[in-house]
Amino acid sequence: MNTFLTLLGLDLEVLQGYGPLLLHGAWMTLKLSALALLVSMLLGLLGAAAKLSPLRLLQIPATCYTTLIRGVPDLVLMLLIFYSLQGWLTALTELLDWPYMEIDPFVAGIVTLGFIYGAYFTETFRGAILSVPRGQQEAAAAFGLSRMQRFRHVVFPQMMRFALPSLGNNWLVLLKATALVSIIGLTDLVKVAQEAGKSTFNMLDFLLLAAALYLLITSASNQLLRRLERHYNQGVRGLSR
Repeated sequence: MNTFLTLLGLDLEVLQGYGPLLLHGAWMTLKLSALALLVSMLLGLLGAAAKLSPLRLLQIPATCYTTLIRGVPDLVLMLLIFYSLQGWLTALTELLDWPYMEIDPFVAGIVTLGFIYGAYFTETFRGAILSVPRGQQEAAAAFGLSRMQRFRHVVFPQMMRFALPSLGNNWLVLLKATALVSIIGLTDLVKVAQEAGKSTFNMLDFLLLAAALYLLITSASNQLLRRLERHYNQGVRGLSR
């Protein structure tokens, strides 16, 4: 942390004892982002499969989902989803005569971010699947591979090659969107920086520290994404280096 502050041109005294809390907030942000990413990717795969399905019963809900989510601001959606979930849970506990239950902000953050960005991942995966030559799937079927085997061994590896640039962008946007979760009570990096800034009357320095920590995480993410792109581009001329 000392070296990190030196690089930013700040003194250790600026932290005033909030260093461990800032690191805890950064860890909370990273955990929230990673789990929300898993939910988003799962919803994205399901949504892409539904939109590519010949059944209109699956196409229509998936299209409504992506249209609604991509057309409404993330902050509005987060508040709507969070308070809707809390309202439904309260109504259920009253109906069953259970004690009042409050949704954990961390779980709420995962669900809301996963649901929101699942719509973006749906379009990413749909476009990537359409980019895989259909002849390869037909050839795999001719060799006797099941639908799941075709997806695992033929479609998925090639799909990831086409999807990774967009997946990387979505991940970075999702990571920054975790800052919105502080409004529903989660003690993430932004929340800690705000509270520390208010307590010490030094808001600027703590917000700069929060921004620098986000930059550090996104820079590490970019390195990992480059490695993944090289992995999935193996064997493709001009793309695997």
